[in-house]
Amino acid sequence: MLYSDETAADFSYDTAQDASGLPARVAIYSDRARICSEIEDDLSGAGFRCIVGGALSALLDGPISLLGDVVMVDCPRVDAGTLAALTRLDMRVASAGAHLIVTTSLDGLESVFAALDQSEPQILVEPSRAERLVAVGRTLSQIGNARVREMTEEDRLSLLYLSRQVDAIAQELDKLSGPHGRATAEKTGAGAPFEAEPMRNSNAPAFDQFGQLPDPRLVRQIIARRQARSRYFEGELFSDPAWDMLLDLTAAQGEHKKVSVTSLCIAAMVPATTALRWIKQLVDCGIFERKSDPSDKRRAFIDLSETARAAMIGYFREAHGHAQEAKVATTG
Repeated sequence: MLYSDETAADFSYDTAQDASGLPARVAIYSDRARICSEIEDDLSGAGFRCIVGGALSALLDGPISLLGDVVMVDCPRVDAGTLAALTRLDMRVASAGAHLIVTTSLDGLESVFAALDQSEPQILVEPSRAERLVAVGRTLSQIGNARVREMTEEDRLSLLYLSRQVDAIAQELDKLSGPHGRATAEKTGAGAPFEAEPMRNSNAPAFDQFGQLPDPRLVRQIIARRQARSRYFEGELFSDPAWDMLLDLTAAQGEHKKVSVTSLCIAAMVPATTALRWIKQLVDCGIFERKSDPSDKRRAFIDLSETARAAMIGYFREAHGHAQEAKVATTG
């Protein structure tokens, strides 16, 4: 990590450590004095060494010298200046080998996601105090693992499932600290029934005319049935954000539509911050692909990789074949 001599002299390490045993420090940038103080108090109380970098404008003027193992940026509202600051910080963090956590609003998610394409950040949507703290801890644990060895696919899958446990812990902490704005599935609109276009003919083909992806109307019907469960059962009992997003992207490809990160978070039917963690891991695993909008650099889309597309084609072919066999056996 790159620090100037002046910075090293001004900020000494405290006792907080990452998973490899090395001291850890977190640099905080925010235009909101109250939130900045709140983040500093929470992280200091957890044993992290905090560096208050100041307002987001500090990321635009002069060298960015205040970096820690983790940089946390609070930007609920996004404008041109904010995007310029994030873009510059994104490059600086990536080149320094630091780790970036950005908190924003659901309205600002699209722009923030598009601006951060180099540092592989964690993006938190309207997080609670507990979620911010957990995000720093998770990042530091990954730093320790990366220093010991490269992450395997098994490690990535373990992190995905651990995310659920982390969210449960954060929710319990929220109950202890009182109500706080949290980007839940209800807030983003996830869990509301999707009105799928009815199949006019029950014998309609399950696959498009090229024998590729399944008919998107069929996929939308499957999505609608999955969403209907939340009206009768607790949604968390059947939470499967990766599969819900895969289905949504499969339908969108058949409809020749682009899927924004906000739309995909809603399709996941989990809190937006949780969905973003899954999206990041699925991109890292090569299942999803991040694609910039060539006509608008402020936007980025998520798409199926060729590997995932082929897997979904194979899955639906096999599932359709079994369904046809069952139908013949029943009518025979």
